[in-house]
Amino acid sequence: MSQVKTKSSFGVAQLILFLSIAVLVVVVAFPVLLILFNAFWVEDHFNFDGAIMILQQPATYQALKNSLIIAAMSTIGSTIVGTFFAWLVTRTDLPHKKFMKAMFLVPFMLPSFIGAMAWKMLLSPNAGFINQFFMQHLGFTGPVFNIYSYLGISLVEVMYLFPFVFIQVCGALERMDPTLEESARISGAGLFTITRKITIPLVLPSILSGALLIMLYSMAHFGTVAVLGIENGIYNIPTLIYERIHQSGGSFDAIRTGTVLATVLVISAALIIWAQRKILGSGHYQIIGGKSFRPMELKLRGLRMPMMIFCFLYIGFTILLPTVVIFLVGSLKTYGLSFSPENLSLDNFKFILFEYAVTRDAIVNSVTLGFTAAIITMFAGVMISYVIVKMKVRGKGILEFLGMLPFSVPGSVIALGVILAWSGQFGVNFYNTVWIILLAYIARYMAFSLKANSAALEQVHDSLVEASRACGATMWQSLKDIVLPLVKPGMLAAFFLIFLPSLRELTVSIMLYAPTTRTIGVAIYTLNEDGETVISAALAAIALIIIVIGQFIINHFSKKAGV
Repeated sequence: MSQVKTKSSFGVAQLILFLSIAVLVVVVAFPVLLILFNAFWVEDHFNFDGAIMILQQPATYQALKNSLIIAAMSTIGSTIVGTFFAWLVTRTDLPHKKFMKAMFLVPFMLPSFIGAMAWKMLLSPNAGFINQFFMQHLGFTGPVFNIYSYLGISLVEVMYLFPFVFIQVCGALERMDPTLEESARISGAGLFTITRKITIPLVLPSILSGALLIMLYSMAHFGTVAVLGIENGIYNIPTLIYERIHQSGGSFDAIRTGTVLATVLVISAALIIWAQRKILGSGHYQIIGGKSFRPMELKLRGLRMPMMIFCFLYIGFTILLPTVVIFLVGSLKTYGLSFSPENLSLDNFKFILFEYAVTRDAIVNSVTLGFTAAIITMFAGVMISYVIVKMKVRGKGILEFLGMLPFSVPGSVIALGVILAWSGQFGVNFYNTVWIILLAYIARYMAFSLKANSAALEQVHDSLVEASRACGATMWQSLKDIVLPLVKPGMLAAFFLIFLPSLRELTVSIMLYAPTTRTIGVAIYTLNEDGETVISAALAAIALIIIVIGQFIINHFSKKAGV
């Protein structure tokens, strides 16, 4: 009888595996492969020269150059900032370290394009509040800083991307064996000598891993460059793809150019991920031993208070200042007025929530799309994660690869892929409908569901299901009555990990929206570009409130699930 059960269980596993692969192939792999196919296959034959010609066009060449410049500057800056603050909060006696660490993680959950809008209001050459203050009150004849520049774009990206390095380096420093540092200190080495010659080299793999993630993100980033670069003629690859397709109304030539540029992003992402795995898998730096260590706390002595003040100033300047500006501008009766009480009101918030069809529909679209994508992806993720974690069947490695593929592929590539796949070429036309955005969201956020659900399933011991089956329960009954209740916190964490990013998502939505399918991110961006500054700021403020509340919910369920 047990042999019959084993065969039946194996058959169910193979069926679930087949269905899971089919879903991921249709939703993820097929759109990405279509991009590669369309980039090099023209008029029924292979045409590599055509792709080279597109890359050699002045506009596309300049966009590639801009992407590399901005990515390089953002990566270097973010790596320095992230490593420095990680060292301060983990290895020194800096006051209020827990608060500092929590605040340094805040930019990780905030949309960078909203931050770019805030800095545009603060540092645009003519109308920026900071530039106006210096020119009107301190005698400056021109702006002190032009945010519409490579440096401006890169500095804003640093503010929002440094947590990639910060998180990785904090983890490495907290687990590092401190005996080498203690030996150096006993030998008379000073604080900065120990840090420069011992600490930094030992955590170098984590630093490089975080830096590569930043480069990957920056190369594919749409929002900051769109808000701060386009106005000064600075395009990167995603913004050029958007401009070509948006202005041409989706013509073949624009799609062709987009696929070639998207292929460059895919190749860049593949190289970056390969380099990251090589670094993390090299094993040259063994910093974690078999024993539990408490990291050595270095004394800052006379630098203790200055460093604390510096951290508070950084938090105030990069997090609080732009956030406060968004809320204040969103409360202004007209953009350009002073922030005096008589010029502030809540009318804009009332207007966008209850009266203005564009923003009201955008909120409804985002909530509906986010909720639907989160529900579908949550349950699909549970099924796929169960195969990956619990079932011993061949081919499940393909599932993990396909599920994580969108996480390493830029959002603009996913968007372009679903345009190619679901615009009528294969008998299904979702173009200019809400369904094409939903498909893109499911593909984009599948990795989030797999991560959260896999972590929860790892904690469910196999003996529980085995005992259930031994008592005569079917596989479905075991899953429904034992596994699903135990992984419910992981499922809820997966839901919010998908729902919240989809509320603030811009890169994918901006490529796929129609007049009736705007999302919150698209509405904020388009209103800002149309000169409706106070309305876009008010909508951005509401989005920030939703994101912060949702983040607390994510943290609550993630802790329960052990994510």
